[in-house]
This record gives sequence, C-alpha cells and structure tokens, in this order.
Amino acid sequence: MVAASLGSPLAAFAQAPRYAFAVVANALTSQSEETSAQRLIDAIGRDPQIAFAVYDGNLKGAHETCADHLYERRHDLVDASRAPIVFVPGERDWVTCGMNGSGAYDPAERLDFLRQNFFSDPNALGQTPLTLTRESEVSRFRPYRENVRWQLGDTVFIGLNAPDGNNHYLNAGGRNGEFEDRVIANGFWLEHAAEYAKRRNARAIVIFMQGNAMPEHYERPDRFAWLRFHRAPRDGYLELRRNLVKLAEIFRGQIIIVNADDSKLAHGFTIDQPLRNDKGTRIENVTRIAFSLRDPLTQWLQVDADMARRTPLRVSVHDVPKHLPLLPTQPSPYTPGAGSSPAMPEMPEVSSMPDVTEIPGMPQSPDVAPASPGASGTAVPPGLPPAGNGVLMPAWPTQGGQNGLKGRNDANGQNGLEGGNSGGNSQPPDQLQPPGAPASGGFAH
Repeated sequence: MVAASLGSPLAAFAQAPRYAFAVVANALTSQSEETSAQRLIDAIGRDPQIAFAVYDGNLKGAHETCADHLYERRHDLVDASRAPIVFVPGERDWVTCGMNGSGAYDPAERLDFLRQNFFSDPNALGQTPLTLTRESEVSRFRPYRENVRWQLGDTVFIGLNAPDGNNHYLNAGGRNGEFEDRVIANGFWLEHAAEYAKRRNARAIVIFMQGNAMPEHYERPDRFAWLRFHRAPRDGYLELRRNLVKLAEIFRGQIIIVNADDSKLAHGFTIDQPLRNDKGTRIENVTRIAFSLRDPLTQWLQVDADMARRTPLRVSVHDVPKHLPLLPTQPSPYTPGAGSSPAMPEMPEVSSMPDVTEIPGMPQSPDVAPASPGASGTAVPPGLPPAGNGVLMPAWPTQGGQNGLKGRNDANGQNGLEGGNSGGNSQPPDQLQPPGAPASGGFAH
C-alpha cells in the first residue's frame, strides 16, 4: 500500500484528495543566511497542508568552499525540518567545486561525498519519515543514490541529478566518464518511472531537477554542422530531452518538470510546454514549471493538489510571514541526549504573490467557473484552498488504465489538452531490468 510505504505520519496525505508540496532552491549563498534559511524551512513545516518539500539544488553559494564541514552544517539545517525534504543536488553543490573559489576539489569526488552523507538513508531528510526508492537499489546503478522515486496518491514523483552547467559535460578531450555514465543511469531511471507509473495507473509524473534542460529557442538539427569550423558547444542535455520524449511516449498521462531558473520571472515562475522531439513536434503531455523566486530566503513555490478535480494542480508563491518568530538555536539531531523540540505555535496566515494571469496555451478546464468581468487573475474553482492565488495546470485524464492524452486546437488557436482512456492494466508492477543486466539483476531486498 502507498500509505505503508510513506509511513504513518503521511498516511493521511496518501488517502486525502487534497495536499500540497513546497519547492525551494538557491536559498543559501553564505553562512550568514543560515538563520533565515532555517526560518524558511520552519515556515514550510508549520503548514499542515504541505505533505513534503523539495530542495531543488544549490545548498551552498557559488563562492563558498566545498569542504566537508560546510556540507555537514547544511545537512543538519535541512534535516531539522518538520516536513520531509527531498534534496536534489544542483550545480553549486558539486559541479563548480573544481573552481578555485570553491576549494579546487574534484567535482566527482564531492558528488560521492554527497551520496554518502545526504543520500545514504532510505528516507528523505527531515523529522517526518518519507520512504524513497533509490536507483542504487538496482545493482548496475549502485552509485546513483541521489536519483529517487516516491508516490503520493495517484502521482509519482522523481528526483533526478541533472544540474546546471551544461549537465557537467566537459569539453576537454578523452572520455567524459562521469557525464556519460550518469546519462545512462538517468535514462534508465526515467524509463523505469514511466513503466512504474503506467502499471500503477498513476495520473501524473512530477520530475524535479535543478538544471534547465530546455533550449531557449528550438532549432532543427543541421546535418552539415560538422563541416563548419566554428561549432556550437556540445549540448549536455540532448540525451536527457530524448529520454523525456521516450518517457512521454511510454506514459501518456501528464508529466510535470520542475526546475530552477536563473532568469528573472515576473511572478516568480513560468509554465510552458517547451519539449519537442527531433522532428520539432511539441510533446503535448509534458509541462514545465520553471521558477526563480524574488527572494529565495523568504519565499517558496507551492503546488496545491486537489485530485477530486479534472484540473488538480494550482501553482503559487508563498512568503514567510514577517511576524514568524525566530527559532532559537537547536542542538543537532545527531547530538546524544538531545530532547524533542518544544511545541511550536500555530502556523500564521501565509501571504502570496499578487494574482497572475491565465497561462497562454493552457486553458482552464470546462468545470472551472470563469472569472467575473474586470476581475484580475484566474478563476478559482470551488473547493480549492483560499490562501494564495495561483495558476491552474492543464486537466488530467481520469484514473483507470493507461491514460491517453492528445492535443487539439481551440477556436482561438490555443493548444488544449483532451484526455481519454485506452484500457486498464491491473497486473502487478514487474521489476524493470537495466539494459544489459543479467537475469538475476534488479532491486536488492
């Protein structure tokens, strides 16, 4: 059962049709910001609607050292969270550690250190248990502990190590060992997620990664590019996008990609459908949420899910309440004899960003009441939480069987999504073998 795998504190979220999750990234750039980051994490943990949070990369600043003691401090800071937190490694966490300002470490060695200290436990970070399935349970991909999967209700969540910095593709000569091996591991993990979600009759897959894998402008492949003397830099996300296209072909439900963005965004996030196949055709069942918060130390991205509706996701930005009390210095959870933390006051009302307009190309579901004339923002369907104004994700097909999804154009030329069912599959999920694995391979028990 899903509830059993999540542990008793999250069993209610697994059965409830409504829950929320928070996403933060780039919150820490220096040691002086640790108190504010602790306050941010505490504010998220006080919200009873939030089932879990994701720290989507960059737990340290670009000019901070990659020394062991810094990682240990950040680990303890995040692990003190009330809500479970899934950490997804980002560019500054290991890719840029080879720079002089970060200590001139070997990035691959720092990634191994993260794997041993942040991803050694089967649970997510935080004081509330959230059991994760790690790719390291597959014998061939034993090192890749950071790639994880979990399920809440009828949604499958994936954490993937695909950082900014061109996915750590190195232009130097020779074999690009770390990059090439991780590309294979990531491709397998995405394909495994598609098969798992399809067999579980899931309605959606949500993928968290730190890097922006989508090109700013799509260009058709040039067959004569090899003849030119000045070639463009090699795209380190090419294989990842092809794996995402394959994922969308296997699993026909909605696929949501969440990644941090370096550019300034008017409302703190943007929602689009940028994934295309090699022929330039847009992949209609893949949607991206790219976020760049105005102040990552005092804001988080929140996604409210209401699985009882055809349009189940609502995205908004929330602020840490200004009157939230500062937390006293707490002993590390690993300190022997440390008692449980004192009871916290109730969560104050959390404000959000101003209303945002309806997203072009992603019309609301027909069961959403239209906004009154002259009203700003989007129409809020009945039954959704009143706190926070956000935007609605496209409709998902109903449960039961493989979810078919096809694109259509409405009278105004906007792209719409139309769901349908193509039959059920009640067989239990099989263990997916990695390519080339022996017959005895699979998940370790």
